[in-house]
Amino acid sequence: MKRRILLVEDDASIALVITAALEAEGYDVTRCASIADRDAVLAEKQFGLMLTDVVLTDGDGMETLGRVREAAPHMPVIILSAQNTLDTAVRASDTGAFEYFPKPFDLDELVRTVQQAIGSSESAGLDDVADDVAPGLPLVGRSQAMQTVYRMITRVLRNDLTVLILGESGTGKELVAEAIHQLGKRSAGPFIAVNTAAIPGDLIESELFGHEKGAFTGAVTRRIGKFEQARSGTLFLDEIGDMPLEAQTRLLRALQSGRIRRVGGTEEITLDCRIVAATNRDLEPMIAAGTFREDLYYRLAVVPISLPPLRERSDDIEALARHFLVRAAGEGLPRRQLTAAGAALLSRQPWRGNVRELRNFVYRLALLARDEVIDAAAIEPLLAQDRAQPHPGLAAPVPAADFAEALSSWLAEEQPGEGELYSAALAAFERPLFLHALAVTGGNQLRAARLLGINRNTLRKRLSELAIDPDEAGSRG
Repeated sequence: MKRRILLVEDDASIALVITAALEAEGYDVTRCASIADRDAVLAEKQFGLMLTDVVLTDGDGMETLGRVREAAPHMPVIILSAQNTLDTAVRASDTGAFEYFPKPFDLDELVRTVQQAIGSSESAGLDDVADDVAPGLPLVGRSQAMQTVYRMITRVLRNDLTVLILGESGTGKELVAEAIHQLGKRSAGPFIAVNTAAIPGDLIESELFGHEKGAFTGAVTRRIGKFEQARSGTLFLDEIGDMPLEAQTRLLRALQSGRIRRVGGTEEITLDCRIVAATNRDLEPMIAAGTFREDLYYRLAVVPISLPPLRERSDDIEALARHFLVRAAGEGLPRRQLTAAGAALLSRQPWRGNVRELRNFVYRLALLARDEVIDAAAIEPLLAQDRAQPHPGLAAPVPAADFAEALSSWLAEEQPGEGELYSAALAAFERPLFLHALAVTGGNQLRAARLLGINRNTLRKRLSELAIDPDEAGSRG
């Protein structure tokens, strides 16, 4: 019986390819092209596994899996679908399917998965079917890269494994964290997001763990930290790669023990939240340099999910642009439509700021376009404006010879006194450097610190010492 497979697929060419591959491995494949045929066959025979398409000639293959469960409660199911959205992946996961394969799929991988499903002792006792999944999340895209992301998301919905989301700025890391929370078993609890890079090092323990009244100067009341606020829900630790080393140690201790104490308190509080972290930094070189703890990395990256930059999924740009136009209209901006030529022009752009940059551009386009229908001619002027603006971090380098000459001239003119040379030269060097970094980042201190390659707290301290107003400096960009 375990060598018998039921294939429910109404596309004859796909069914033929799958059948040939499975029969070559010694399986006996029975093919059905409809839900009615499937139910009739299951009433007469038992199978070791079923592969089923979603959209069939007489209905939805997933919506009718309840009848399959009644006929064969322990038979593993693999779902195939050309509807390659997060909604489909989550629906497949909620049916208790052994695996979900978006079309087109790797045939060798499908065969391997069939072998695993049939041989797995865990394929019995599958979850009941959930009929009412409606995520409504703005994770858009049907590219192969996003299919991998969707499949990884579905793998963590029914457990509390710690997830580390990796990806460039603007790729949608917080959206993935929200999807894991909203679609997972802790959806009834709160989703608490904290930007760990934005918390000063001396306050991070109080921010995460809370403090008791009188624990330190200024602690006039008890404060409940983010870990406790996220009880029964999800704690999202964003920008984890920018967390100071000392704070990393405290966080690691909490994750290892599963308990925390408020600052100034004696009561041990058991953690009851899922941890999802994210970073746009490459942590491996940071580990090698000693700026990120290796043991914390492995504690966080139990399940790593890598988000692709938009340039690696340009096939999704049109769908994203149309999605953002709909969202913009729902938020009070004029309703717009995008022509095929307009979509093609957007799809050819590099979008170095990833999905966030595309979203902001589309919103601006919705506001400024003169006509309801937006074509390439309406898009080009806005793109030209963007090209005229220097992209953060891409300023032209200063030739080394010119820099050395300028420094020599300054030394000759200023002639700092004994014991003042280093500090005076450092201040003279840092001031234009910081002003430049703030100008190209619009005054955003976090981005300026990243551009400079220093800690945000260090930048903030030096700005104060040099009497630089970040808002004023940012307005010069």
